[in-house]
Amino acid sequence: MHIVVCVKQVPDTTEVKIDPETNTLDRSSAPAIINPYDAHAVDEAVRLKEQHGGKVTIISMGPPGAVEVIKKCIELGADEGYLLSDRKFAGSDTLATSYILAKGIETICQDNPFQLIFCGKQAIDGDTAQVGPGIARRLLIPQLTYVNEVTAVDSAKEVITVHRKLDDGYEVVEAKMPCLITVEKEINQLRYSSLPNMLRAARYQPHMLNADELNADVTNMGLKGSPTSVAKIFAPEQRGEGEIIAGSNDETINQLIQKLSDQMAK
Repeated sequence: MHIVVCVKQVPDTTEVKIDPETNTLDRSSAPAIINPYDAHAVDEAVRLKEQHGGKVTIISMGPPGAVEVIKKCIELGADEGYLLSDRKFAGSDTLATSYILAKGIETICQDNPFQLIFCGKQAIDGDTAQVGPGIARRLLIPQLTYVNEVTAVDSAKEVITVHRKLDDGYEVVEAKMPCLITVEKEINQLRYSSLPNMLRAARYQPHMLNADELNADVTNMGLKGSPTSVAKIFAPEQRGEGEIIAGSNDETINQLIQKLSDQMAK
């Protein structure tokens, strides 16, 4: 079984700050980490490889420094990693990003077709949850989103059964492989890396692919291929403290009506 996992390098949002002059994220203020949802996707892929055999391939798009995220995936038990890196990719929105990753998957899987693609549910720096489904649409394969458990994989019948997380429970879904899965954090408990994997990750050098090697249409990537753009990023205004209105029912009601009227008049 060949499993491809899409990962992203993101700033640690617990430490990221916003530049007050440019109203953009100051990425230099926070360390780069593997997107937490993607880490769970890698771990689940490795668990399936351990159960059913096969290979786990990592693919990411980003600057040359993103090789560190791929090395982290090798440390988690992945077998191979590819970084798609090119200045032509700069400014890509989710539509363009899904195109680039889909072309990358097609390129690296020419000789070894994939059965499963794993993605994190979303990236913590964008929270769109659009790239995974976009890849599935471009590759014309089924997509299973918000998965919090893989219950069965039948390699002979090429069928996978999962639990999809819903607001009020979950649903059991069966799909034919190849397919794409986006995972929730609840899908597994991340395991510690083994010493052999850590040593291998320290020496590992990911494969690098540029736009020309993907045989991709440059009009579908970067700013040219991105119909959306971020106009402004800002921190929301801090809310004031709440107020307790004391008194009888009639008194508190009258005070509340007066305060609401004053607020609407502003």
